[in-house]
Amino acid sequence: MAHRPKRTFRQRRADSSDSDGSQEPLAEPGEPRPAEEEPPEGRGAAVAEGPLGRRGRRGRRGGVWASSRRAATPARDDLASGATESRTVDLSADEEDVTCHSSESKAERSSSSESSSSQEETEFSSIVTIPDATFIRAARRKRELARTQDYISLDTKYSSTISGIKQTNDEDPESEPDDHEKRIPFTSRAQTLRQRLAEETRTRNEEASEESQEDENQDTWEQQQMRKAVKITEGRNINLSHSSECQIVKKFDTSISFPPVSLEIIKKQLNRRLTLLQETHHSHLREYEKYIEDVKNSKSAIQKLENSSSETQSFKFYKTMKIYVDNLISFLDEKIINMQEIESSMHALLLKQSMAIMKRRQDELKHESSYLQQLCKAETSTNGSVTTDEKTQWILEEIESRRVQRREARALSGNCSHQEGTSSDEELSLPDMNDFKKSQGDILQAHKKIFEDVHDDFCKIQNVLLKFQQWREKFPDSYYEAFISLCIPKLLSPLIRVQLIDWNPLQFDSIGLKQMSWFTPVEEFMANSMKNSKNEDNSDKKILSAIINKTVIPRLTDFTEFIWDPLSTSQTSSLIMHCRVVLEHSTSENEVNKSKQDLLKSIISRMKKAIEDDVFIPLYPKSFVENKTSPHSRFQERQFWSGVKLFQNILLWNGLLPDETLQELGLGKLLNRYLIIVLLNATPGPAVVKKCNQIAVYLPEKWFENSAMRTSIPPLENFIQFLLQSAHKLYESELSLATQTLMRRDIHPSVHSYIIHNSRRVEAA
Repeated sequence: MAHRPKRTFRQRRADSSDSDGSQEPLAEPGEPRPAEEEPPEGRGAAVAEGPLGRRGRRGRRGGVWASSRRAATPARDDLASGATESRTVDLSADEEDVTCHSSESKAERSSSSESSSSQEETEFSSIVTIPDATFIRAARRKRELARTQDYISLDTKYSSTISGIKQTNDEDPESEPDDHEKRIPFTSRAQTLRQRLAEETRTRNEEASEESQEDENQDTWEQQQMRKAVKITEGRNINLSHSSECQIVKKFDTSISFPPVSLEIIKKQLNRRLTLLQETHHSHLREYEKYIEDVKNSKSAIQKLENSSSETQSFKFYKTMKIYVDNLISFLDEKIINMQEIESSMHALLLKQSMAIMKRRQDELKHESSYLQQLCKAETSTNGSVTTDEKTQWILEEIESRRVQRREARALSGNCSHQEGTSSDEELSLPDMNDFKKSQGDILQAHKKIFEDVHDDFCKIQNVLLKFQQWREKFPDSYYEAFISLCIPKLLSPLIRVQLIDWNPLQFDSIGLKQMSWFTPVEEFMANSMKNSKNEDNSDKKILSAIINKTVIPRLTDFTEFIWDPLSTSQTSSLIMHCRVVLEHSTSENEVNKSKQDLLKSIISRMKKAIEDDVFIPLYPKSFVENKTSPHSRFQERQFWSGVKLFQNILLWNGLLPDETLQELGLGKLLNRYLIIVLLNATPGPAVVKKCNQIAVYLPEKWFENSAMRTSIPPLENFIQFLLQSAHKLYESELSLATQTLMRRDIHPSVHSYIIHNSRRVEAA
């Protein structure tokens, strides 16, 4: 229940104090209170229309209504001395103030205050009479005199002037002082008694309105509490009446009679109840036994189905195979990044070594050629002195020291038929060799750690193929329908690439393709597939070629394009050996292999680049070349035999590259452009015969086995003409027989017959 708010009772005081704190005497009982009473609208309007109207307006302009009311205190003191007339004047002045104030604040009053003021006006009008103009002037003079007592004027003329101006203003209301004659207030003026009374009246009216509002709220609250009390009382009465009715219904009726109960009746009922419970229990036992038997039968059926159902076995196998393949793929995805890093590191190391050797050979060739050119100019000039810089001198000394070492090594091995210039010059300095071996050892050490944390079922190729072989043997239909033969090369490719990291096909003692550890398991997997499969179009027979095309051939292509040196006979022979084996197993019949085409293109482009960059045979005057011990003659001989060596390496690709390509590279670009020119400028003799014999030895026998091919090799025409001219020059000399004997001994019979046949044809022409 809400608490009742306290009512406030405030005492309304009629007295008020002025600015000095002195209290005014209480008004008489019949006398009206100026702060509470206001003239009615009609009377106020009449007063405004009379003589006070214009004077009141002038007073507002002149600032008379804003003056202090402290002058009223001495006026009332004079009235208290017993003068009745002055009491009447003060009352009239106060009435004038109240009337004017009420006319100014009339628009701000509410309707309730207007009604109360109208009632008070009736009482006020019966007592107070309106003063005339004479009394008003006298009252104004007294107020002005009282106002001048607040301060002592230092200038009597100024005060008299001001009083005179005010008097004239009172007498002539039309005349007003100019702006420069008005007093300018520099401080805030104190409130007059009339203003304080107006403020007190306003606050009292507000308090009265608040009290009336509180009274209304109090009445409303009391009414709400009364309504709530009435509703609660009614609810209690209803509940009490309902509970009493229920109690009345529940009362036991003693008039009802029951049949007699005996011990036999109770016993029969208990026996009947016991019989029913026993029957229910037996039925539940029978159901329980039935359920136990059903569970046993179900378990035995499940066990029987699990052991005898092929579908269940296939499901288990497929589930196991799926888990294995998922694990294998995740393992390869995790390791492939490490594999690629190690593979690229090894490739970069070999590339760096190869580029260093090739660059060194080209720099040495450039410096030696420029030195010999300066030497020729020096010998032809009158000075005859050659100046070389320190770098060129150091390079020439290095070249000569390596040649001396190679001569000593050949002398120890017993190879006396070696020609200067046929060496590959692949020797590295001792510091460079040590750095290379150290870097290679670090890479191979990291290579061994790739699969150290992997189970053998995932990193060994034979174990991986065994899983798929079991699938092929148990469920061959699903095996071939899933195209497993296309998936196996992709799964085995990373594992094979790891084994090829330390494989260098350019080394003569490198392991062959068939000796690799992965080759035999793949071959056996294919062989078992061919035995067990009755289908002639077995897709498993292409697994080996797919693996080679995907892993081995790209590896060979990288070596051929970036690392292989065509001037090296050992590298070329080893590369050709591996390429023959790889290309033999890479493709099937009537099948175009893109990786094979890329490999052959890289071989051809590399040989073209070697002919353009590495072949350089200078031509010197015969006076410099006739002396076989001169540096010019020796340099020309070395460069000629270097070109013959490249000619030999190019023609070694016979059987792998097309004949047209080999004839264009070996015969057209190398023999006719470089070698024939040196032979034409040489003097006929045993040296020229030996050179021609060596060139004829390197020609492939396959080109001359067919009789139809004897006249179908246009690039050889220049070489045959040179042989015929050389034979005519040597025919009458004593060396002709020895030359023929030399050529017949070394050249293949088919090549010899081809040369003789074309020589006769050219001679007849």
